[in-house]
Amino acid sequence: MSGEVKGIFLYFSGYNGSYKTGGISIAIHKKGNRPSRGDRININKNIRAREVRVIDPDGNQLGVIPTYKALATAGDFGLDLVEISPNADPPVCKIMDYGRFKYDQTKKMQEAKKKQSTFQLKEIKLRPKTGEHDLQTKIGHIKKFIGKKDKVKVTAVFRGREITLSGKARELLARVAQETEEIAVIEQHPKFEGRTMIMVLAPK
Repeated sequence: MSGEVKGIFLYFSGYNGSYKTGGISIAIHKKGNRPSRGDRININKNIRAREVRVIDPDGNQLGVIPTYKALATAGDFGLDLVEISPNADPPVCKIMDYGRFKYDQTKKMQEAKKKQSTFQLKEIKLRPKTGEHDLQTKIGHIKKFIGKKDKVKVTAVFRGREITLSGKARELLARVAQETEEIAVIEQHPKFEGRTMIMVLAPK
């Protein structure tokens, strides 16, 4: 067989490169990742249903109408027709500013990520007989941790017969909560865990 095979192009999903064998150059190209249908929001002329249930910009139900009429109504408002419930029968569409909707969604996601920011649980230990100077020093540390948006576990430690001073320890924890109430809230009220009494403070 005469002649020369210049190249054979094959397309496989999941690989991008080239392969040579027997003098034949095979180029293998990876198909781009396409968004799944479930991730896409149909708007305006991309809405395939023949009729849809329509909600106007003020949230009023306009009923089930042909899609072309819904598009015309959205045009009268100078807005977009957005398919918000594609699996409903018929699909539900809302007339809105789609660009503004996307902006608001992105902003909500960013705010949600901020709220999910990580924090550390710090611990401050005190004794039922902790003096005023030491107590103020520890309260200062607690305020510093709370200011950094960390939670603080305040632990009253009992040694030996100090377990009989649980009332004193509870008073100290109440004092700590009171002196930090402007910046912190009690997430866990004082309770015994073995030979310790624990209270957890969280930033407001």
